[in-house]
Amino acid sequence: MSHNTIAENQKRLPLDHLESVWLFGYGSLIYKADFPYLQRRPARIHGWQRRFWQGSHDHRGTPEKPGRVATLIEAPQASCVGMAYEVTPDVFTHLDHREKNGYLRFFTTFEWLDHQADQQVEGLVYVAGPDNEAFLGAANEADIAAHIARSEGPSGPNPDYLLNLAEALRQLDADDPHVFAIETELLRILKR
Repeated sequence: MSHNTIAENQKRLPLDHLESVWLFGYGSLIYKADFPYLQRRPARIHGWQRRFWQGSHDHRGTPEKPGRVATLIEAPQASCVGMAYEVTPDVFTHLDHREKNGYLRFFTTFEWLDHQADQQVEGLVYVAGPDNEAFLGAANEADIAAHIARSEGPSGPNPDYLLNLAEALRQLDADDPHVFAIETELLRILKR
């Protein structure tokens, strides 16, 4: 599958019939909401884990030197904390472009982490699976940190993405050993 997924997302999952839809963000969407939204709430999805296994040719790297950004990998016993946004369908023109580098959107169930924690909702999530051309795959946290340390793209240095995400996860009181291990390694590299 091509890493530019704009047309594929618009063809396979039209949203014009909806007044609003919830979107689950687990990477930069947690801390960089550059789109209008009706409301936002902390949420969790089950059966997925956040991993820095996706290449970024357009935001945190270049086609010649892609950065590394987060995607979700299926893991039956895992869960992933993030931020959910209620948006109108027209927002997906912007979001499909922002998430075009290999990410496909699909509906999934997530639960609220705030005072209505027992309530579940169906919403959308963008996932870049292993069949897209930008997928970099598994690596250990030290190698991922070294890759991130040397990457930069039109949206800025790749380390900023990771460090902002780690801080946003702390604000959500979310434990993510993968992200925090990469952060530890990255900070060690940047101090050299």
